[in-house]
Amino acid sequence: MKLSLCFSPCPNDTFIFDALVNKKIDTEGLEFDVRLEDVETLNRLVLNDTPDVSKISYGVLPLIVPNYRVLEAGSALGRGVGPLLVAANEPEDANELVKSGIVALPGRNTTANLLYTLAYPETGKKIFMPFDQIENAVLDGAADAGVLIHEGRFTYEKKGLKKLMDLGAFWENQTGNPIPLGGIVMRRTLDHDLMKKVDRLIRKSIEYSWSTYPILSAYVKEHAQEMDESIMRSHIDLYVNKYSSSLGPDGRSAIWTLLETGMSFFPEPQAGSYEVFI
Repeated sequence: MKLSLCFSPCPNDTFIFDALVNKKIDTEGLEFDVRLEDVETLNRLVLNDTPDVSKISYGVLPLIVPNYRVLEAGSALGRGVGPLLVAANEPEDANELVKSGIVALPGRNTTANLLYTLAYPETGKKIFMPFDQIENAVLDGAADAGVLIHEGRFTYEKKGLKKLMDLGAFWENQTGNPIPLGGIVMRRTLDHDLMKKVDRLIRKSIEYSWSTYPILSAYVKEHAQEMDESIMRSHIDLYVNKYSSSLGPDGRSAIWTLLETGMSFFPEPQAGSYEVFI
């Protein structure tokens, strides 16, 4: 059986899926038609009900629960892993800067946008662009501030950008929960036993990658764009953790909290009408 599978080229995702898509583990008869895209493109694909299995931002979950369920394995979720709001210079008043200025974000339906909106409900103009263009947009003056995800956490200081707020820390302080950034969803019309099998295979794929770490596979390096290996490892160390293998009760609780928060922005559909997790 062949399933369509979509995830990002970021090191945490390629690390997670390497052994699965490259058949370094027994895939138990499953084949995967793989597509790698940036996170907002992934969100749009799932909103259009395109892939069988996909990485998403948890910020889009309120809109897709009628069609997809969350797998236990493969998430990027934790503490100290949240998006950062940065600017080229440290302003006297960050609130005034974002109220009157232009803020670049990595996508309308991303968790980053949801967390930013919670922290700064009164904001100026938002512009959306691929996550890897935001640093330069702020440095070039196309945006007054920007929200960084992925490797931006590790590179912004070297580029001279200043942190205005850790949006993940804001979430943790407000809710006490870890930050649910992104996870793996599967089309809910598919057989539940198949969902369990894919979930199990993702977990095995993660275990295989950890068994060879800190060596970075050719697959991870190929898709990491021009990142040096130290940043790739920092990326993996931060975003692939115990929640990636199993959400557990506190992981699911964090996602529910974000889902309920997101429902205030997306009142339909009512998430409570659906089984969210497999």
